[in-house]
Order: sequence, then C-alpha cells, then structure tokens
Amino acid sequence: MDFLTTIIPEQLGFLATCVLVIASFFTSALTAAVGLGGGIALIAVMATLMPTSALVPVHGVVQIGSNGGRALVQLKHVDWLIVAWFTAGAIFGAGLGGAIAVELPAAALRAGIGVFVLWVVWGRAPKFGKVQKRAMAAAGFASTFLSMFFGAAGPIGGAVLSTLGLTRHGFVANQAVTALVMHVFKIIAFGALGFAFAPWAGLILLMIFSGFLGTLAGSKLLGKMNEATFKTGFKWVMTALALNLLWQAGRSLM
Repeated sequence: MDFLTTIIPEQLGFLATCVLVIASFFTSALTAAVGLGGGIALIAVMATLMPTSALVPVHGVVQIGSNGGRALVQLKHVDWLIVAWFTAGAIFGAGLGGAIAVELPAAALRAGIGVFVLWVVWGRAPKFGKVQKRAMAAAGFASTFLSMFFGAAGPIGGAVLSTLGLTRHGFVANQAVTALVMHVFKIIAFGALGFAFAPWAGLILLMIFSGFLGTLAGSKLLGKMNEATFKTGFKWVMTALALNLLWQAGRSLM
C-alpha cells in the first residue's frame, strides 16, 4: 500500500489513476497510427478526472514522453529545418502564453478545452495553401501559445505540415518532433512559474511508460487503419467528452 501511495497523487484515487494510465496507452497508439488526435483525446479525458491547476502541466510532461517515443521510432523521416523554424516560434509562444494561463479560473479552463475539442473534431482545419517551411515559425508560436491553455494544439502545426508535401511517415515524424518541442517549452514555462511537478511524478512516469508502449503498438498500425471508420468514431467520442467538460464548467458556475 505504501508503494501505491507514492505513485497515486492525493487528489486522485486508484481507479482514476488506472484510467489515466490506460488512456495514455491508447491515445499514444492513436497518434502513432494516424499522426494526430491522441493529445486532444488525452487532455479531454484528463480534464474530467484531474484538478485544473495540474491538468495542462502534467499533460505536457506526459506528452513529452509520448512524442519523444514516437519521434525516436520515426527519427529517420524528420526534416530538421522544419523543426528549427517551429522551435523559433515556440519559444515566444510559451513565454507569452505562460504569463496568461496561470490566471485562468478552473471553469474557464474546462470550458475552453471543451470548446477547443469541439472545434478540432467538427471544425475545418485552417487552409494555408502551399507554404514555405519557414511558415512553421508561425505554427510554432500559435500552437505553443494555445497549448498553454488547452494542452493539445497539435492540429495547428499539423495543418501547416500538411501543406509541405510530406509522405505519411514524414508527416507523423515531423508532427511528433514539433509537438515534442512545443511541450518542452511549455513545461519550462510552467516550471519557471512555480508549478510543483514532484507530487505528480509517479503518475507521470506510469503514463509515459504506457504511452511509449502505445506508440510501439500504433506504429505497427501506421497505414493499415480504416481511417473513415476511425474518424467517425473518434468525432463522437470526443464530442461526448467535450460536452461533459462544458457541463462541468457550467455546473461550477451555478
């Protein structure tokens, strides 16, 4: 029992911890298989179970593990010029976003994540036409800035990446590395702002480990999944999670 108390945060129970570890596996597998979706799915699940003060920082560290594992698996497909431009923008996005994010009340954060999830799954991805790789600097700024509030802003970087004529493996690899950069700078910003990661270390390590296993499983499915069937199911599951977050936000205001 002493071992369990060291890995289960005080704010969570055993069941909630198990749900989050399992969710990390499946959402990492999802992203490894189709390139996007896992981060937004995980933040939606975490937002229903975790205190909002820890939500985005803990999600960011877990995503470092998930995206780092996926980047290693797909490393040979990475375009480092894309990564360099994205990093340049991410530095400024984390600095500006961090100064604002810590001031948001819990209800506003849950409502914001709920609306963001609905936009990601039902809205149309931005259309940029054919752009140059240096456009990834703007994507790095925007996605990192928004991730300080909503946890997972990968669709923004993905929308720009999709215009660069990458192969499917190239898209997944560069999406992984740019998302990794985004979360690294986000965690640096939250650490500088004083967030205490230590009480969540056990949960984070378990979620990173299960997420890496999910990455290995999802990488084997890359190119083999029926995407039409997947996208339909994914939309409805994410919609239910988003509506639950909006309901929680509304209830806390009553």
